[in-house]
Amino acid sequence: MAGQKAASDDASTVRRGGVQTPKGYLFEISGGRLCLDLANTVDNRPTPEARELLRSFGDIVDWGVQTGVVPGSTAKVLRWAAKRHPRAAAQALDRARRAREAIFRVFSAVAGRKAPPASAIKELNAALARALASRRVDLRGGRFAWGWPEHHPPDLDRVLWPAVLSAAELLISGELDRVRECEGERCAWLFLDRSKNRSRRWCDMTVCGNRTKARRHYARAKGRVAIGTS
Repeated sequence: MAGQKAASDDASTVRRGGVQTPKGYLFEISGGRLCLDLANTVDNRPTPEARELLRSFGDIVDWGVQTGVVPGSTAKVLRWAAKRHPRAAAQALDRARRAREAIFRVFSAVAGRKAPPASAIKELNAALARALASRRVDLRGGRFAWGWPEHHPPDLDRVLWPAVLSAAELLISGELDRVRECEGERCAWLFLDRSKNRSRRWCDMTVCGNRTKARRHYARAKGRVAIGTS
């Protein structure tokens, strides 16, 4: 996304939202739903300079911590397990990326008022089946609630499960018609448009919105100069 580049072009450092990790705010959490935030872990998606933000299994864990779906104690155990089982961690990273791309393809189509690709729905359903198989009921403070197993050693897909479930819930929710894709030239991040008149066009007005307006202003000014010198 252009927002990350506006914040820092030299490293993945300054983004915002969610829970601060020990490394700071590493991802911009602006999608409005967990699944959309996962889809947004590719920067500059429509361009040849598209940048992968989930470069390692550790990045997935950091994303889970910042979005609040993984407790800090679980994150530590996940990192420990990944170091002990690097091959399994690499496979979990691949599954997370595949699920993310399926989520992006589905909701990008929804935002464009098109039918999502069957292959993306199939991939999402496969990930959903694995997530639902791990869903459980926990007793917390005398009340029952949905939870996820925090066993030791942990399942390395633990971070992915809540995002996949979020995608399924959004698809059958009354908010599906509010899914939008940023109109920024270099962006394509997804978000929920909760504005009263449903007119939100950018993932972040201060970044993609201002950049688009500045580009249009420059084009108009350039056109006026060309007319004046002809």
